[in-house]
Amino acid sequence: MSSFKDILKNQLNIKNSELLPSGYQQIGDICIINLNKELLRYKKQIGKIILQNFKFKTILSKKSGITGRKRLPRLEIIAGDKDTETIHNEAGIKYKFDPRKIMFSKGNVNERHRIAKLVKKGEIIVDMFAGIGYFTIPIAKEDKAKTIYACEINPISYKYLNENIRLNKINKEKIQIFNADCRKVISKLKKQNVKADRILMGLLPSPRKYLKYAKRIAKKGTVIHYEAINESPEKLIKEIRAEFPNVRILKTVKVKSYRPRVWHFTVDAKI
Repeated sequence: MSSFKDILKNQLNIKNSELLPSGYQQIGDICIINLNKELLRYKKQIGKIILQNFKFKTILSKKSGITGRKRLPRLEIIAGDKDTETIHNEAGIKYKFDPRKIMFSKGNVNERHRIAKLVKKGEIIVDMFAGIGYFTIPIAKEDKAKTIYACEINPISYKYLNENIRLNKINKEKIQIFNADCRKVISKLKKQNVKADRILMGLLPSPRKYLKYAKRIAKKGTVIHYEAINESPEKLIKEIRAEFPNVRILKTVKVKSYRPRVWHFTVDAKI
């Protein structure tokens, strides 16, 4: 069976075929490829070849990563259906979203489900950066948390968060979602005397400036899952201890490579 690269090479008559992508990322029925800038003149042809040989509705090409506070992907349609909304299935969870409007990393799948499995019966969870439900949905599916407070500032992500709650048949009585800055939500929760058993801080490159807000709803025994980009977890632990001096580090996880010698880490810390 021919490889992805061989299929492109055999059907695309170009001299610099060694620059062709050797693989792709599949999100639902969407194919995402990363093209060398020297191949951009052939992008329409490459997209057409992929459509003819694989079962995708749309082919997207990466432009240049993620931009802005709301973490917007930069992807261009090079072939196929212009409707890029899709449903991606991952370990029993369905995520509906548009990859041109919402970031989604398949490389975080183990981390999403690792954290969901850690939740104990009756816990109160605060997801400060819920997105489309990356962590909120798996935790809710486990059905152990008493209440999940999910904050999402991006209205598009918030819309899909609502849809994914319905799509995955989540018990709505156990989850409260807010289309607002988590800092405002935390101020409301503090007034209601809500204390979290577990706080999710999944914001890249770093949620450091939000630690003081997490502190407002933390108590003795609260577990914080702190995600950030750095060269080493020790630097992240130092950031956490600047706000929580007596914190106990439970675990550090190297989620995936971000760039050479820089990693996406999660630090599990208990107050």
